[in-house]
Amino acid sequence: MHALCVFCASSSGRDPVYAAAARELGATLAARNIRLVYGGGSVGLMGELADAVLANGGSVTGVVPYALWGREVGHRGLDDLRIVDTMHERKAVMAELSDAFIALPGGLGTLEEIFEIWTWGQLGLHAKPCGFLNVNGYYTALFTFLDRAVGDALLRPQHRAMAIVETSIATMLEKLESWQPPCVEKWIRHEEV
Repeated sequence: MHALCVFCASSSGRDPVYAAAARELGATLAARNIRLVYGGGSVGLMGELADAVLANGGSVTGVVPYALWGREVGHRGLDDLRIVDTMHERKAVMAELSDAFIALPGGLGTLEEIFEIWTWGQLGLHAKPCGFLNVNGYYTALFTFLDRAVGDALLRPQHRAMAIVETSIATMLEKLESWQPPCVEKWIRHEEV
């Protein structure tokens, strides 16, 4: 794994454990010589993450739409900054540059980004792993809901299993590196529609 895309909040949240996890992930990526690909912000968890990578001698690629450059307080200290026209282009560029994806705690934007990437994997548009770093139980309720979707036959178990959920950064990175995409011959059968 040469480049990891991390989706996370542009705020720090109420619990300082989120910022600590972002800094730990950033330091770990730098130590393992894994390039960070992220949304290009200098504030919140995004800023904590990027600053930790840079402070530890790592490389960072930020991808930010022009309209959000000023509003998200774009990071001016990156070694690679890509300013794009749209949010769609942002996600496409981030996906192209990355070997795997992680969601740290975040809000609607973080969830939208990781779910779109996960859906692209489900559809076979890429074969790259997705993970959720479950800091302080942040994603526990979300995966309880998704397990219900499996139980209600609205989500296939093999597609639910595509997402790696871990509390340990080291274990998460190991699982991302060893991940194998599921083999699904046919995505939709007429009797399921």
